[in-house]
Amino acid sequence: MSTSKFSHLLSPGRIGPVELRNRIVMAPMGSYMGGLDGHITERHKRFYEDRARGGVGLITTEVVAVDWPRGAAMVNQLGLSDDAFIPGLRDLTDRVHALGAKISVQLQQAGKVATKDLAEGRPMSVPSANVRAMEGVLNDLTADETMKIMQTFAKADPSNMFWEIDDEEIQRLIRCFADAAERAKRAGFDAVEIHAGHGYLVHEFLSPHCNFRTDRWGGALENRARFLCEILRETRRKVGNDMAVWCRLDGEEKDVPDGIKRADAIETARMAVGAGADAIHVTRYGGPSGIGFAAMIVHEPGELLPYAEAVRKAVNVPVIAVGRLLPELAESAIADGKADFVAMARQLLADPDLPNKLAQGRREDIRPCIHCYTCVGQIFINEVVKCAANPACAREAEFEITPAAKPKRVLVVGGGTSGMEAARIAALRGHQVTLCEKSERLGGTLWFASLVYEPNGQLLDYLEAQVRKLPIDLRLGQEVTPSVVQQLRPDVILVAVGARRERPPIPGVDRANVFSGDDLRALMTGGDKRVAAEKLSLAQRAVLKMGSLIGVADRVALSRELSKHWMPLGKRVAVIGGGLVGLELAEFLVERDREVSVIEEEPTPGAEMSIPRRWRVLHILRTHGVNLLTEARVEAITDLGVVYVKDGTQQTVAVDSVILASGVQENRGLADALGGTGAEIHLLGDCKGVGYIEGALLDANKLARQI
Repeated sequence: MSTSKFSHLLSPGRIGPVELRNRIVMAPMGSYMGGLDGHITERHKRFYEDRARGGVGLITTEVVAVDWPRGAAMVNQLGLSDDAFIPGLRDLTDRVHALGAKISVQLQQAGKVATKDLAEGRPMSVPSANVRAMEGVLNDLTADETMKIMQTFAKADPSNMFWEIDDEEIQRLIRCFADAAERAKRAGFDAVEIHAGHGYLVHEFLSPHCNFRTDRWGGALENRARFLCEILRETRRKVGNDMAVWCRLDGEEKDVPDGIKRADAIETARMAVGAGADAIHVTRYGGPSGIGFAAMIVHEPGELLPYAEAVRKAVNVPVIAVGRLLPELAESAIADGKADFVAMARQLLADPDLPNKLAQGRREDIRPCIHCYTCVGQIFINEVVKCAANPACAREAEFEITPAAKPKRVLVVGGGTSGMEAARIAALRGHQVTLCEKSERLGGTLWFASLVYEPNGQLLDYLEAQVRKLPIDLRLGQEVTPSVVQQLRPDVILVAVGARRERPPIPGVDRANVFSGDDLRALMTGGDKRVAAEKLSLAQRAVLKMGSLIGVADRVALSRELSKHWMPLGKRVAVIGGGLVGLELAEFLVERDREVSVIEEEPTPGAEMSIPRRWRVLHILRTHGVNLLTEARVEAITDLGVVYVKDGTQQTVAVDSVILASGVQENRGLADALGGTGAEIHLLGDCKGVGYIEGALLDANKLARQI
């Protein structure tokens, strides 16, 4: 793909006095890598440095507290309330500038979500004392997650949790923002972004949902926006005209009836420009509940673009759009005048080299974000950011790919997630790699996971493309036996054959209408004709045969689309097992107009999921009327349906089809069988313990770097 495909996205641009090499902005993201003392760490610097090296035009740091430690949203948030913070930040900006990127710092006071104040026993600063905080956030959490969140509240005094700040404190905080901006200038930052969204203090003044004041700081929009405008004016006075200043605004408070409306956001943007803003960065807030929080982590591509477009029509300064804007959509957004710059967040966690790869015409080499929300979920459990698709995220030094000291013959057995990733890394390090997969296609369980959850398909496409373009001896339809190993004479064997799936000891589990994950995969891929003969009618087998003849089974996207019209499952489906696999299956099924029941023995469904992803999928399932049965034990599958016990009472849910989404175990059989071949043998991925995509990629990366 030529770079002309992204000529607008890759063209230079200007925000105020700052010239940028392209229109790609690294969006601010909480990383949890700062020190408890508010200072930046070496690990943190390397994280930003690698994104600058990857070719991004502008980096925007995560939120930095202007009044640290007061008003910090995280216990280890960076600070800019004192000159002592300048040297570490100066080192960061010098490194970023040396790599050709510009850098802005996002300034914030967290207001009613200032968890550092909670942790240290201070009341949180708010515009009105009767605001509500953390509404519904603890819903649908595991006991362990709840405990980790509640640890933040260790010193909180419920009777004195909020402080309705007075005029004197408001004026002091305005100066705090401006003083922090002036320090940022001395630290070498090119710009500052005032965070006026996402439930933080400036947002709280803007929102009628939080601001009930009757003085000049509340009531009409002009008064509610006064705090932001005064911050912008004082900041501009402090830093002059040779530093860019802008703000991040919510285009709407989604599903908050008394919250910010789009018309409010447009008018606030106009006032902000009048107060000196050089640009407007348009985002969205979703309210304080769990699914409300998930609303600001965009799932649908371009979901927030209409907000940016509306603001751009109303102001005469550049507008920065954000929200799952993949390169193609980002290019068209700029070309069509809907935005001037595009902020990317999770995509740059998955692949910091995205801008360079676009410029080099290597679109297919960009490692995709799979929108699993693992990165965002780390915030809730007070852990450092990570990316399920990119194990090197926030561990850049640890996971650097270096040439092997002594190239070896490496045999990778299994072409699933971990097998393809291990083969990729080993080949890049200079090893002689052979990848054997017993089926006729790459992907393994990832193929079926891609059918169920579309973003996984992008990862499958990426891994397969890398395997096929690297010097890897790819052998499809090749089962590995001791005799095959003797022929290949590998120094190292990486066994990545996936997990073993056992049917649970439930009466009726062998009925024709009961499908395991392996059964469904075999049916959809045509990999095992025996399953079709045992489970399907003659007419159903004919449909599958027709699909096989026209190549449906070879294309995940086509299989996914056609599954909306026909599947070998009845109208009423029970999914036994409410973990990650079970919930994603349920989501897939309700989108195909099935009546679904999920039966899970544990109290919290989807415990393996990141918290925001779980919030979203549970919201979708409940909206579609899915019957979520937790703390329920299945006793039998009969003609009448699935018999289970809940709360000591035996009940039956009537179904036409049953899917088993449990019983996954380690799979050491092949590794043990190859133990006498003389090669060094390692297990990786799910065959040594189920870790799903994140675990498979992490394991593959670690092992492939060690051999």
